[in-house]
Amino acid sequence: MKISSRILEPYNKISRALTIAGSDSGGGAGIQVDLKTFAASGVYGMSVVTSITAQNTLGVYSIQDVDSKTITAQMRAILDDIGVDAAKTGMLHTSEIIQTIMPEIKKFNIPLVVDPVMVAKSGATLLDPTAIDTMKKHLLPLAQVTTPNIPEAEILSGLKISSYEDAVLAAKKISEMGTKAVVVKGGHIKGNHVFDLLYVDGHIEKFENERIETNATHGTGCCFSAAITSELAKGKKISEAVATAKKLVDLAIRFGLKLGRGHGPVNPMAILYKEAEKYSVISNMSEALNHLQSDPNFHHLIPESQTNLTMSLSYATNSKDIAAVPGRIVRMGDRTHISSSPKFGASKHVAATLITVRKYSPIIRAAINIKFSEKILQICKELKLTLSSYDRAQEPTEIKLREGETTIWGAEQAIKKFGGVPDVIYHKGDWGKEPMIIILGRNTSDLAKTIKEIASRYSRDVK
Repeated sequence: MKISSRILEPYNKISRALTIAGSDSGGGAGIQVDLKTFAASGVYGMSVVTSITAQNTLGVYSIQDVDSKTITAQMRAILDDIGVDAAKTGMLHTSEIIQTIMPEIKKFNIPLVVDPVMVAKSGATLLDPTAIDTMKKHLLPLAQVTTPNIPEAEILSGLKISSYEDAVLAAKKISEMGTKAVVVKGGHIKGNHVFDLLYVDGHIEKFENERIETNATHGTGCCFSAAITSELAKGKKISEAVATAKKLVDLAIRFGLKLGRGHGPVNPMAILYKEAEKYSVISNMSEALNHLQSDPNFHHLIPESQTNLTMSLSYATNSKDIAAVPGRIVRMGDRTHISSSPKFGASKHVAATLITVRKYSPIIRAAINIKFSEKILQICKELKLTLSSYDRAQEPTEIKLREGETTIWGAEQAIKKFGGVPDVIYHKGDWGKEPMIIILGRNTSDLAKTIKEIASRYSRDVK
């Protein structure tokens, strides 16, 4: 008789997730990244260590398997007391280890995610070839979700995979082994975009993302399967769990950590840091806006199209991650009026410039647009600010026709012209287009101080 772990769960208790996998001494994969992912996903994480590895970003140097008695004792200690809402497997080095964990898994009616870890990023073998049949015949039938990458899917299915269509066929064949759902990760197939496909209950769902060029990919598969496990532990459906996991792992790769001399680790905490940082960004923005609104000279710098002040999250990927002023900062006679409190996603043009700039210099997190004046440019030079410009008259027609593309193109032109990111980017306008200056900074508080100094010096000439 199957025992539901839900009976062990008190009312309103945090969801619980278990990883049964190997230990990565470098912290980039295995149970270490699984536990980080569980924490980032808001579930309580536990672990059963199956093997101890000596590894870093360059490779795996030693593997010591944990004896069956100790593996069983770890599982029973967790399952008999704390309980589990969902579990995942990672590195299961031998057939004996797989056979050891199966009886304990069968006792509990919980979702199981199988990440069929076979080869490390460095090329080291993490699954004994003799254990592949054991996994296929005995472990996959217990899985609710199986998450092979392309090489693993080829081994499990016996098919060569070089296209999306091949991956679909492989997923169907793997599902015939008893697993309810199969996610084939398509990162090994070349192209500008990366796809993952979910095959569940005879239906296919495709997840596609732009390929992120990075060397920090160690632990990607572990992070992804752990994120799926976390969502299943919360009671989410498989398709929803996979979609949420995709978002977490995309950020984890995009903001991977540049550590070591090999494949750096992914950063599963990026999604958590991103959310946690929003309060401090809004606080910094509010302080800066108060300074600008109370400044007696700032209104002289506001252009006809008005001004916006923006600040980026450290983990920003699009304009929704940029805080700005809805309705902008406007000039009302001889004073400055802040239309609204700062809000994320409230800017298009200045935000687009900031996002573009951050691709070249992530330390830049703030930007503000002010009116164009040769006198203002001179003041910027006096303040030792670096300047670069672009000519809107040279803007390609296809760029002009796409809304929001002008500032992106212009920022890139100015950066290439300067050979890096300057403090100031400006243009002198075009037919029907107002000339503009954008000042960049590390945060809005520091940027406000610079702007106030520019306004003070500029006001001496306009009064």
